[in-house]
Amino acid sequence: MNHENSKKSPGKPPYNRSGSQDSLDELSVDDYYWKEVENIHETRGNNHEEQEVAVVKEPDEGEWEEEWLKEAGLSNLFGDSAGDSQESMVVLATLTRTQAAAVQKRVETVTQTMRKKNKQYQVPDVRDIFKQQNYSTEKETGSENQPERARKSEDAVQEEAKEAHSHHTGDNCLKENVQVSETDINLEISFSEQASLKDNSERKAPKHSNDDTVLPNFRLPKDKTGTTKIGDLAIQDMKKIHSLALIELTALFDILGTELKPQKAIKMKIKESGLFGVPLPVLLEQDQKRVPGIKIPLIFQKLICHIEEGKLGTEGLLRIPGVATRVKSLCQELEAKFYDGTFNWETVKQHDAASVLKLFIRELPQPLLTVEYLKAFQDVQRLPTKKHQLQALNLLVLLLPEGNRDTLKALLEFLQRIIDHQDSNKMTLKNVAMVMTPNLFMFHGMGSKTTEHSEFVMAAGTAKVMRFMIKYQNLLWTVPTFLVNQVRKQNTECQKKEKKDKAMKKLLKKMAPDREKHEKQDKNVNDVKSINDADVPQGVIRVQAPHLSKVSMAIQLTEELKAGDVVARFLSQKSGTTQDLKKEDVFLYEIGGNIGERCLDIDAYMKDLYQLNPNAEWVIKSKNC
Repeated sequence: MNHENSKKSPGKPPYNRSGSQDSLDELSVDDYYWKEVENIHETRGNNHEEQEVAVVKEPDEGEWEEEWLKEAGLSNLFGDSAGDSQESMVVLATLTRTQAAAVQKRVETVTQTMRKKNKQYQVPDVRDIFKQQNYSTEKETGSENQPERARKSEDAVQEEAKEAHSHHTGDNCLKENVQVSETDINLEISFSEQASLKDNSERKAPKHSNDDTVLPNFRLPKDKTGTTKIGDLAIQDMKKIHSLALIELTALFDILGTELKPQKAIKMKIKESGLFGVPLPVLLEQDQKRVPGIKIPLIFQKLICHIEEGKLGTEGLLRIPGVATRVKSLCQELEAKFYDGTFNWETVKQHDAASVLKLFIRELPQPLLTVEYLKAFQDVQRLPTKKHQLQALNLLVLLLPEGNRDTLKALLEFLQRIIDHQDSNKMTLKNVAMVMTPNLFMFHGMGSKTTEHSEFVMAAGTAKVMRFMIKYQNLLWTVPTFLVNQVRKQNTECQKKEKKDKAMKKLLKKMAPDREKHEKQDKNVNDVKSINDADVPQGVIRVQAPHLSKVSMAIQLTEELKAGDVVARFLSQKSGTTQDLKKEDVFLYEIGGNIGERCLDIDAYMKDLYQLNPNAEWVIKSKNC
């Protein structure tokens, strides 16, 4: 698809359009945004090749809700498989009050749409599915006291959390958490439940200006079972996190009165090789053939490395564009020589490399933030408070495909390193956000007509979102505890079902002619289990380390014992094997029980974690194992 408006002037506030360094330095911070837009238009104007991008289609009535239910793992609530809703029941059993309301709303829309289209489907009413649950007292996953907590004000909830925390950790904890501040992010209770509190103090908080100096210093209070980062969970659990994050994000938007409707890209012909204008999954697939396991495109990594080799203190880095003719020639040469290793990086100027990096991002046929969720990222600015905006961004990051998420993380980390040199390069958080926003948020496939006023509003809003993403990136890559606890409950429900199935099979076996043989086998299995259980005394866990010289150790649980302490004990056993390993290379994993696999935060308290998941196995290994 041609960019039809590629040569149109953005028509924004007047500024000196000469390419001199002096004129660029005279621009205001807001002008950085429009100057970058102009540079993008000029670059596209110089590119005479047709650039194909995904075209966005507005979903038909009920179509989005059907897709939403499928992505949320609730496809069994409608259609031909509506009667076989066991999997959906497992998901529904773990939902909070606000999450359940979000599901009900989408199911009702699908039901009405199907009736209009005269589809002969059995669509159960979600109210019937939840009829045994009382929404006003529904239990929040992972805590027996959640119903009571959900009705309290946020201050009361935080006070209760602080008291519970100090009860477990004693004086040391009290020193670490002197007082719960208003900028704490509570990850133990559903964001949408917090937003639904009538006396939510955030709604009464005064509006802040957009100046960098007043951005809240959000922090995560210490969690006894450890912080969970993206990448710490097994693939099967991350799939469940994705579904739950979608439900939670939708519930949060519903509560805050903002519409969430993911867009849909029309399938079209795409480039299947090359560097620029190639879909990210295709690019990663071709790179993984050269470097197995790579998560970020090779060209993206190399461009960042080259820019950093030229010193990040260069004034105007990212803001001052490269020479357009050189940038175009550079892209063509990279396409021809990058993969065969004959490209000469020594001749590439730093500003040219920065321009190529930005061009790579915006020339992706589908945006880095994805067609589905780009509008949702843009709409984050409409949420009432900074805390709500941060919570929504956290959930949106969880919804991104792995390749997009990893590449975005690498970009944000790089941008922060540039900001760290702001004393010399003059690129503050606000400056970097202004320059990078058009490259990340402008996508021509949307095809919607905008007025000049709406463009100004969008520019200001998306620049604000960009600032949030850079400043709070460490928080955004955290998996909220309440979602992890919901996954634990889902896994427990599945195990209960499996247990019932096994019990039924066992009963059938006893009725079989060779039942004595089966009973003997069952007795042997139970005897082995009893021996293994007797092996480990009460209050002791056995930790396995198959890749270390000390392959197993019994660890006495204490109130102060942390996951990092367990790893340190193993590494203190000097041998040829462990001498080559560093503490930061190996981690303690929680495997099985009510979780698939979870890499533990070094500050996770083992006794609390054992009480949460008593049937888990504990294994020390590298993340690469």
